[in-house]
Amino acid sequence: MTESVLDRIMEQQDDLRKGGPEADRLGRLTDSTVDTMKAAGSIKMLQPKTHGGFEVGVREFAETVMATAAINPPAGWVNGVVGVHPWQLAMADSRVQEEIWGEDENTWIASPYMPNGMAVPVEGGYRMSGRWSFSSGTDHCQWAFLGAMKCDRDGNVVNPPTMLHVIVPRGEYSIIADSWDVVGLKGTGSKDLVIEDTFIPEYRVMEYDRLLDGSQVRAAGLSQTLYRMPWSCMFPLGITAATIGICEGLLAEAMNYQRERINARGTAIKDDPYTLYAMGDSAAQIRSAREALITNAEQIWDLVDAGKEVTFERRAAGRRDQVRAAWQAVRAIDDIYPRCGGTALRMDKPLQRYWRDAHAGLHHAIHSPSTVYHAAALSGLGVEPHGPLRAMI
Repeated sequence: MTESVLDRIMEQQDDLRKGGPEADRLGRLTDSTVDTMKAAGSIKMLQPKTHGGFEVGVREFAETVMATAAINPPAGWVNGVVGVHPWQLAMADSRVQEEIWGEDENTWIASPYMPNGMAVPVEGGYRMSGRWSFSSGTDHCQWAFLGAMKCDRDGNVVNPPTMLHVIVPRGEYSIIADSWDVVGLKGTGSKDLVIEDTFIPEYRVMEYDRLLDGSQVRAAGLSQTLYRMPWSCMFPLGITAATIGICEGLLAEAMNYQRERINARGTAIKDDPYTLYAMGDSAAQIRSAREALITNAEQIWDLVDAGKEVTFERRAAGRRDQVRAAWQAVRAIDDIYPRCGGTALRMDKPLQRYWRDAHAGLHHAIHSPSTVYHAAALSGLGVEPHGPLRAMI
């Protein structure tokens, strides 16, 4: 049997675990952690086989991200975020694929997708300026997907608004070194990027709506189920898998910590039914969140694989379940962490780091339940949502 990325990660878990506290201190992944992830092929799981990737299924991808996050939270987060970018690049123009992967199939690509750039059309492409926040793992990436709004030649946003994803090499944007001073997920190094009046050739530009409606993958001629999966399933999958994995890591650390602990009343935790009940219930909640996320992704995979349409109603229900899974797991650790006593607050203990990182994971836009729940409920009632209710679905 061929060794998987997960197998290779678990073989190096001791070294990978050591990189977590150091990443928190540095404000980015350690070079050693990145070397381990590259050797394992962490970011190549969704990469096309034509460029050295593995084209794994959604379960294998999610489970590998979860396991990595449980060992080293920021590494798992970067795995979940940066790991989806090869999936999107597989649909891009072959020229930019060759630019990125031609010499090094292990080249990492950053983001973010927020349309903070203004792309003005010129001969052969666009000129763009802007500033973007939350570029996870960016110190170790050589390219970036950046969101922009398409403008007319006078610099005004076109109507109807058109969002673009532009692909930019490292030498054409700046990383703002001191822009990631945060309470959680510090080790992800999710810094700001800046571009000033940079030329973007047309072949490095993708329209966001064409990613959503599937026309981008059809134009690329990709028939694999993996690449025909909806954007609204694949992009959130890695982020939620990382968040749940961090919660699994906290649970494991708490179980290890509580094993020989005596509480303030002089009772061994092994003899404390109240704490044991809470820990058992929380463990079940985290396990349930894990399975809900994976089952949802696999059900959508089965629809796509069978050549069936994944309707807006089904995509909205999938996003609802994905968001719920993240919140369920994080709420579960809120029942575990306080029961670990005052010593667990110490900064030299790992529990506080997992707790901070898991809560920070909920702050990502894809974990906002408001419009997602609203759209899912309306769709279930046979009402077609419009406008902002369709965002990221």
